[in-house]
Amino acid sequence: MAGREKLQVLDALDTAKTQLYHFTAIIIAGMGFFTDAYDLFSISIITRLLGRIYYTDPKLPKPGTLPPGVASSVTGVALVGTLCGQLFFGWLGDKLGRKKVYGITLLLMVICSVASGLSFGEHARGVLATLCFFRFWLGFGIGGDYPLSATIMSEYANKRTRGAFIAAVFAMQGFGILFSGIISLIVSAAFNGNYKAPAYKENALASTVPESDYVWRIILMFGAVPAALTYYWRMKMPETARYTALVAKNARQAADDMARVLNTNFNAEPEKLEKIVTKESNQFGLFSREFLRRHGLHLLGTCSTWFLLDIAFYSQNLFQKDVLSSVGWIPNPETMSAIEEVYRVARAQTLIALCGTVPGYWFTVALIDVIGRFTIQLMGFFFMTVFMFAISIPYNHWKTKDTIGFVVMYGFTFFFANFGPNATTFVVPAEIFPARLRSTCHGISAAAGKAGAIVGAYGFLYAAQNPNKALTDKGYGPGIGVRKALLILAGINALGFLFTFLVPEPKGKSLEEAAQENIELEEA
Repeated sequence: MAGREKLQVLDALDTAKTQLYHFTAIIIAGMGFFTDAYDLFSISIITRLLGRIYYTDPKLPKPGTLPPGVASSVTGVALVGTLCGQLFFGWLGDKLGRKKVYGITLLLMVICSVASGLSFGEHARGVLATLCFFRFWLGFGIGGDYPLSATIMSEYANKRTRGAFIAAVFAMQGFGILFSGIISLIVSAAFNGNYKAPAYKENALASTVPESDYVWRIILMFGAVPAALTYYWRMKMPETARYTALVAKNARQAADDMARVLNTNFNAEPEKLEKIVTKESNQFGLFSREFLRRHGLHLLGTCSTWFLLDIAFYSQNLFQKDVLSSVGWIPNPETMSAIEEVYRVARAQTLIALCGTVPGYWFTVALIDVIGRFTIQLMGFFFMTVFMFAISIPYNHWKTKDTIGFVVMYGFTFFFANFGPNATTFVVPAEIFPARLRSTCHGISAAAGKAGAIVGAYGFLYAAQNPNKALTDKGYGPGIGVRKALLILAGINALGFLFTFLVPEPKGKSLEEAAQENIELEEA
């Protein structure tokens, strides 16, 4: 086989000891994911409040809920925006550079988080239409953060701990979910303490105080805070050496940028760079036969596993309050005031995040460079399948006799999602594709995931409805019920286990080795 060519500056990045700049990059990129998770999951806390405020008929025995079409739009529109942003900014990150695009995504998140809380209109239709508009563009900015943050972190990291660094960026999502619950608890507790209201069944009109309209707006606008705090530092980060050298083909700039980061000097080596980038094996495009031969199955593997994972993950995460209600963990809405219901839903989400979601992320960070991405993903899909079957098959037992056991098992599915495919599907696409296509391929993989999230978010609203039309939520037709919906999710997790075998293991390899970049595959 022909030998491998490597620039001195890239070799230094691969072999560098863990330094302050690694942790700085984790925090800067990670706060974007903190914001992403906060924005995407806070909406699940406030949807019931929106139904109470804008769709309650005090003559009815139960408080109002969002109509099916409106609920689907409010929940799913940010996911649609995220999918579009992942494709667009992923492509743009390879064309213009990671850093140039990085600030745009953050500005979109800040502006649209604030604008979502300022949604306006005289009637429910106007308020929710403007909310959906701003949440689409919020999702568009969030989408860009996926390929850019993953690619930047992978290209800054050394090969020994690269998986942990990328996973740590993604693990900030767990803290974002936790923070959305905590902020919702604080805001709802403060308003509940100052504006006491009776339960709906005691006084339907008085159960939703006028000040309730501020609660959901404040919760949404808080999403702008962490993003705004990191904007300056994002703009100070230099472009990654791999983009500057291998894509922009500027060896001198790459050496100068990394000299400042690593506090050492490098030879620019323009002749070696010219030799590397002009190799025929390093010039194929995304829609070429050579890409299909080298990476076609890899891209199928990253897209399919992320797609299947997000169907299960988002249908659980965005609607966990409905599952928890079905076992009585959240009381019937007519027994609470509007703000108290926000508090109860937020408390449930916070406990799930604290006990199942956050620990799973950091188990991945600790072990991903020890046991590998492939093993963690395979194990995660396996145990998600096991626990989902264990929940769904004896579902009536959990519902009537052991509600605490149900919540524990439900928490374990989140633990193994995050100590499993939810983290690894983010990490691997940033490692196994060539530098000139890395951001694009990560964006495509992430967009496949969000397509799965949309299926889960929209589908679960309808599928989990009671088969008896008399027992369905207002505006919904009969569904297959929670038990059968959970059985379907278990089967989807099992498919994810099988498709994992298409994904290669990049542990311990340089990015160039993992992507088969700068390597002639023909015999020397």
